[in-house]
Amino acid sequence: MFEPSSGRGRRHGTSRSEPFDRWFRYPAGFASDYASLLLQQLRLPTAGLVVDPFTGSGVAGTAARRAGHAFYGVEAHPLIAELAALKLDRTSEDPNGLLATARELTLQVITTRADIDISGEADLTLRSFDPETLATLVSLRDLIRAMQAHEWHLHLKWALLATLRDVASVRVGWPYQRPGSQRQPTFADPLTRFLQRIGWMVEDIREFEANYSSSPACRVRQGDSREAMNWSELGHGTAHGCVTSPPYLNNFDYADATRLELYFWGDVTSWSQMCAEVRSDMLTATTQQSSVGAASDARTLLQTYGTVGTEISEIADRLQKERGNRSRGKEYDRVVPDYFVAIARIMENLSTVLASGAPAVLLVGDSAPYGVYVDTPGLIAKLAKCQGFTLEEDVILRHRGQRWASNATRHNVQLAERLVLLRRD
Repeated sequence: MFEPSSGRGRRHGTSRSEPFDRWFRYPAGFASDYASLLLQQLRLPTAGLVVDPFTGSGVAGTAARRAGHAFYGVEAHPLIAELAALKLDRTSEDPNGLLATARELTLQVITTRADIDISGEADLTLRSFDPETLATLVSLRDLIRAMQAHEWHLHLKWALLATLRDVASVRVGWPYQRPGSQRQPTFADPLTRFLQRIGWMVEDIREFEANYSSSPACRVRQGDSREAMNWSELGHGTAHGCVTSPPYLNNFDYADATRLELYFWGDVTSWSQMCAEVRSDMLTATTQQSSVGAASDARTLLQTYGTVGTEISEIADRLQKERGNRSRGKEYDRVVPDYFVAIARIMENLSTVLASGAPAVLLVGDSAPYGVYVDTPGLIAKLAKCQGFTLEEDVILRHRGQRWASNATRHNVQLAERLVLLRRD
């Protein structure tokens, strides 16, 4: 059924060039060609409802909208959920107003930035930009903050947030911010880059109005997809399909990846606040989220999933042994039980909202922390069977991990990214 797309040899994550996806390149996002491929192959009914429990920046949602489908997504990261909802929002305003407002703001910045005091900015922000650039960014931010009632407020906010990494004078690539490592900014003038991004938004909104204005409603809910309440807007058996990409077990911290944007905008001012307000509802996929209590509770719950629960517990045992052999081993043995119990709860919610016979396709990779192989796609399929799904296909889309081949301490397990097709019984 499925055939590999342009996976080999290209960057993965949200597209830098596709309409709407280019508004902000969230690294954890679907590649848009994958999302479109999956939707085409699922053969959903016209104007069918597509759901995604890991919405991210809304790539599956924009693909569903282009295909004429309704969409409902749940995303735990509050900042990224806001972006996804913005991209899928319908506006009745003339986008020329967005461009005119942005131009007015840049003119105001030119006259006010010399008086801006940047000394109170977060340390990460201060270290990421040269003083003149930061004064420009802060002046623009403060003007946009004062416009919360304006119809284009969020568009202006996201054009600015997406400009940050473009004009940084240190290495701020995904997923790590390295303010101690200098670089030449990709773009020298933040105002020019900001207006360019506004121009893309205007183009994309116009294109949508011209070609997709009659498409069904698309919605994003900010919250934890493990919680049934976040699916309560949908009736039982009302969704026609699911397209999603769960977090991979690769120790990628999805909250920390957006620390620059969170600190700059002022959503959080400390690491502890970020953990409490951003990371708390996110599925555990990194050792920085793990805890002894959560892992213990998850181990107990795994016993209710029969042989697959036992299989996951045995993997955790092997990881615990490997950690013990290292002086500063990471707690992968705590992450694995918590991760899979969370996935099982999400599959239970999907089982409730999906119609009988509806397909659910997941794009996810396996992993091998400390050389212990974790067949994440296969284990998810087994957990899904416990929740009323049947596995129809498990296809390798691309092999991955080759970029670390020169690391002598790395495992030599061949890893892959796979498409898992499930069917609601």
